[in-house]
Amino acid sequence: MANIKELAARQEQLTGGHRLCAGCGASIAVRQVLMATEYPVVVACATGCLEVSTTIYPYTAWRPSFIHSAFENSAATISGVEAAYQALRRKGQLDQEYRFVAFGGDGGTYDIGLQALSGAAERGHKMVYVCYDNGAYMNTGIQRSSATPFGAWTSTTPVGSERAGKMQTRKDLTSIMAAHNIPYVAQAAVSNWNDLIKKAEKAFEADGPAFLNVLAPCPRGWRYPSSETIQMAKLAVQTGFWPLFEVENGTWRVTSKVKERRPIRDFLEPQGRFKHMFNDEQALAAAQQWADSQWDRLHAMVE
Repeated sequence: MANIKELAARQEQLTGGHRLCAGCGASIAVRQVLMATEYPVVVACATGCLEVSTTIYPYTAWRPSFIHSAFENSAATISGVEAAYQALRRKGQLDQEYRFVAFGGDGGTYDIGLQALSGAAERGHKMVYVCYDNGAYMNTGIQRSSATPFGAWTSTTPVGSERAGKMQTRKDLTSIMAAHNIPYVAQAAVSNWNDLIKKAEKAFEADGPAFLNVLAPCPRGWRYPSSETIQMAKLAVQTGFWPLFEVENGTWRVTSKVKERRPIRDFLEPQGRFKHMFNDEQALAAAQQWADSQWDRLHAMVE
């Protein structure tokens, strides 16, 4: 277990005073991840909510070295920095140890940045990629991404007479990254801080690429009160919408067991983006069926 007193004594790497929304899950995820190493860190960040709200010129909320990359190439940027670092080490021109991390939202990770992420993983760079998954392109108006859950209202999957929210289920990016056979892959949530920090520690010390997929609820896009972010993440875990697990050197392991899984409607009901589904029992049944199938699949991999 992470020592909370020791963690609290460490200097914050993402400072207060940034312009992210109240209750934003992304800033919580970043703070927890960066607590997990005492080495100097170089950060790359894709365009998105996190970047535009923490680096408004002439200010920055980042204490580490920070590189803003384009929407699609955060993983390529940090892999290039890591390659340059390794070259300097081989030449004897640099003795200091560093860690390298890229942050991107689900739009810049599941969709636009997937090719750069996959390439960096295949090449074997010693780097960590963190996806803060808030389930849509929140920065540009709440458009659907491939991480958006089935049934969710977004500005590009509206609710009306023809359709009622997104018709497709979400992409399982964590399993896709596990299929790259990299040393460490994990799924975490901002509600389970100890689990997330331990996973980030493993990711930073992995002998090669590591990927963390972190559920980071968004009050604006999910339509819930900003004070309920941690509760929303807890419900995602308790209902099996977002199980917590890791894949370490090919071995799958559930890291937070749910004794009695709650129905998926307990996660959906507090969110305004799913309000219409409670007039459609078939849609609710389909959402539950998806959650059940994902749960069974994960536990089959573990066993």
